[in-house]
Amino acid sequence: MRLFARADMAAEGRHSLFRQLGNGIAGLAGLMLVALYPFSANATEIQEVTTPAGINAWLVEDHTVPIVAIDFAFQGGSAQDPEGKEGLVNLLSRSLDEGAGDLDSQAFQARMEDLVMQLSFDEGRDAFYGSMRTLTPNATDAFEMLRLAVTEPRFDDEAINRMKTQTISGLRQDLKDPDAIAARRWSELAFPGHPYGRPSKGTEETVSKLAPADLKMMHERLFARGNLKVAVVGDIDAATLIPLLDKVFGALPAAPDLTPVPEVEPKSGIVEAVAFNVPQTSIRFGLPALKRSDPDFIPAFVMNHILGGGSFSSWLYEEVREKRGLAYSVGSYLVPFDHAGLLMGATGTRAEKAGETLKIIDEQLTRMASDGPSEEELAKAKSYLTGSYALRFDTSGKIANQLVGLQLEGFGPDYIENRNATIEAVTLDQVKAVAKRILDGKKPTVVTVGPKGA
Repeated sequence: MRLFARADMAAEGRHSLFRQLGNGIAGLAGLMLVALYPFSANATEIQEVTTPAGINAWLVEDHTVPIVAIDFAFQGGSAQDPEGKEGLVNLLSRSLDEGAGDLDSQAFQARMEDLVMQLSFDEGRDAFYGSMRTLTPNATDAFEMLRLAVTEPRFDDEAINRMKTQTISGLRQDLKDPDAIAARRWSELAFPGHPYGRPSKGTEETVSKLAPADLKMMHERLFARGNLKVAVVGDIDAATLIPLLDKVFGALPAAPDLTPVPEVEPKSGIVEAVAFNVPQTSIRFGLPALKRSDPDFIPAFVMNHILGGGSFSSWLYEEVREKRGLAYSVGSYLVPFDHAGLLMGATGTRAEKAGETLKIIDEQLTRMASDGPSEEELAKAKSYLTGSYALRFDTSGKIANQLVGLQLEGFGPDYIENRNATIEAVTLDQVKAVAKRILDGKKPTVVTVGPKGA
C-alpha cells in the first residue's frame, strides 16, 4: 500500500540546519527540529519486516532527512499494576533511562546527549510505550542505548528514589488541580474494583512503598517479544534495521506474564460533587460506548465529532460556549480501552453556572439520541475527518506513532489506504442508529469539582 506525506521543506532551510548539525552546535534541540520537518516523498511504502528472532515491525523508508524514528509498545499497561502497588508501571516508564548496563543515571544521560538522541517511555492503561529519535550517523550507537534501557535497566536506589520523589511531587500537585481530581474520581466511580478505576500514577502511599525489586518484577513480566509492536520511520533500510531490532529486542522473553484484565462496562447515572475551594467548577462526564473492534465504532466516531469532538463546529461548543459563553472550551471524545469503551466529555465553568452547563450538555446528548444530525452536518464532519487525516502523517515521529497504534488495534497497513473510504461510507442512518445505541435513555456518570453549594 502507499502512504502519502506532505511536501518537502525548502531546500535552503534543510541545508542550513544540516550544516548546524554537522558543526555539532545544534544539539538535542536541532534533532527535535529535524523531527518536525515533513517528509519529501509523495508516496512512501510501508514494509512489513520480520527478524530472525521473530520481531515483527513496520518500516517506512525516507532518505531525504538523516533521522530515524522508532516507536514501540508492549501490550499491558498500568492495568497490570498489582493491587496496592498502583503507580508501578508509571514509575517503570520514568526509570528506564535512569541508568542501564554499565552506565549509571548521569553517565547514561550524558551519553544520550553526546549522541544527540531522544529516548522516552510512557504508560497507558493497556500498553507501555517507548520511542527513540536519532540522527542516521549515530543510529548504531543510539540503538545500543535503547537496547540497554529495554533489556538492562539498573534501577539503582538513588535514581529510583529520585523518580519516586518527582512522582509524589506531581501527585501532590494533582491534589490541587480540579481537573485532575475530577478525572481520577470519575474513574473510581465508573470502574469500582476494576484496574481501570485505580490511579495509574498511584498515590503518595503506594508510590512511596515501591522498591527496585518491584520494578524488576514488572519489567520481567511486561517486556517480551510476544506482546511487542514496532514501527520505524526514516533514513534506514530493512537490511540495516533487521539486525538492529534483534540487537535491541531479541534477548527478551518469548511471552509476557500478564494478569488477565476483565471486560467491564463503566457505571452510568452516578452524580457526585466534590467540594473544592476554586472559583471555577471542573466537570467530567462519561458513559459506556464502544470498543475499537465494534463494527459501529466508525459511525460512532463520526457521530461524536458532530456532538463534541469537532471543537469549533460541534454541538457542545456551539451551545455551551458560542451561544451562552459558559465555558472557554468543551468537548467529548471516544476512549476505546481494550476491555471497555467510553464516551467522555469535559469542561469548566463559573461555579454558579455549573448546573446550567450540565443541563445544556444533557440536552445535547438527548437531542443526538432522539434526532441525530442533519445531512449537512454529516457531510461537513466527513469532509473534516477525511481531510485532516493526512496531518497525522506529516512527520517521521507522527507516522511511527500512528503505525504502532494501528498494530495495537489489530489493523494491517492497508487500514491507512482504506480509512477515508470507510468514513465516506458512513450514512446518516448509521450515525442516528449508533447515537441511539449509545445515548438513548442513558445518563452519564458526572463528577464536578468546585465550591460547595454552587
